[in-house]
Amino acid sequence: MSDIIGITMGDPAGVGPEIAVRALAQMSAEDRARTRIYGNRATLDLAKAATGADIDLDGFVEDLPIEGGPLPWGKLDPRAGDAAFRFIEKAVRDAEAGKIGCVVTAPINKEALNLAGHHYDGHTGMLTALTGQKSAFMLLASERLKVIHVSTHVSLKTAIDRATPERILATIRAGNDHLKRIGYASPRIAVAGINPHCGENGLFGTEDDLQVVPAVAMARAEGIDVQGPISADTLYYRAYNGAFDLVIAQYHDQGHIPIKLVAFDTAVNVSIGLPIDRTSVDHGTAFDIAGTGKANHTNMNEAIAYARRLAAGRKS
Repeated sequence: MSDIIGITMGDPAGVGPEIAVRALAQMSAEDRARTRIYGNRATLDLAKAATGADIDLDGFVEDLPIEGGPLPWGKLDPRAGDAAFRFIEKAVRDAEAGKIGCVVTAPINKEALNLAGHHYDGHTGMLTALTGQKSAFMLLASERLKVIHVSTHVSLKTAIDRATPERILATIRAGNDHLKRIGYASPRIAVAGINPHCGENGLFGTEDDLQVVPAVAMARAEGIDVQGPISADTLYYRAYNGAFDLVIAQYHDQGHIPIKLVAFDTAVNVSIGLPIDRTSVDHGTAFDIAGTGKANHTNMNEAIAYARRLAAGRKS
């Protein structure tokens, strides 16, 4: 398995090209030799000029064309959505072939993606489809708080319906396996409740009793160190202060809000349950500052560092 990291450039009109170029420029020569950017060279050259990055891009770019490119910065464009899809598709195929050890994704614009005819709810859904899987899980990882989601980009009503005992159990298993892979001998896992106060013995709903409790019982029977349901209004504070290694969030905002509050610039988005490894920045395309050279690449550096950790583990 290769230890090369493949960075997909993201939406060409967003900040992805800038943070990719800045990250590459900041690397050691050794790390740079183990990095490729999947994107468009002409756009990356513009990003290099915008950021003032001191880097020769020759040999580090898998150059893919963009219809009408380079495109204007900060403008919603289906051509950008199509290009972003093709960058990712190429990186996935190379990862499947063992040419790269992990895919690191810069942000895409979901509206542009769908306008281009690629109907996915985001990176995780796209990667699931491209690799032929039925489902995957989104894990947000920071130093003091890690969260994996039962569901993500669906309505709250749909999320509650999707939180079946089977899906919650699968999420617990996936999170447990991932933490063991990155060095936790026996991960301490907590499952957040669905309702306020976990339903207060049915006063605020029975979903926790009927959907969460059975999943936790099954996971514990498998030897997983898991507790729950635990009321979400206190759980994240406890996890952040060291009581748990991983939180199972029932839906998108329940997991994203606390992570973005405590680790907005450093949290890494990790796809779990795919035959390839993928990490990502946990922010959007920032059209309002695209092309200005102001984009902060701290989150990209964190995603790359996590990717190297995963690639090294796979190689060994």
